Amino acid sequence: MKQITKDTFHELVEESTTLCVLDFYADWCGPCRMMAPIMEELEREYPAVSFYKVNVDHERELASMFHVESIPLIAFVKNNTFLDMSLGYVPKDKIKGMIEENM
Repeated sequence: MKQITKDTFHELVEESTTLCVLDFYADWCGPCRMMAPIMEELEREYPAVSFYKVNVDHERELASMFHVESIPLIAFVKNNTFLDMSLGYVPKDKIKGMIEENM
């Protein structure tokens, strides 16, 4: 998954017309590490969806924009509109369902 920063956010997410899935995480977060392989699998399964990782320790401004208070947080954005989010570790099927609902 591609890392996103505040410098690339506008171009990659705000200007995108396709669904963007943002994985807010931290390297020290156990549940985040558990979600990482799930997100990588989903990225392969949904090539029409853009998947990005946001390190909350390095990208505090982006985390603040999405009101991230707990991680992992998965945010769904399309056409510069926040659509949905998932908080904490969740099974792959739940994320998959959220992707399909928001495509």
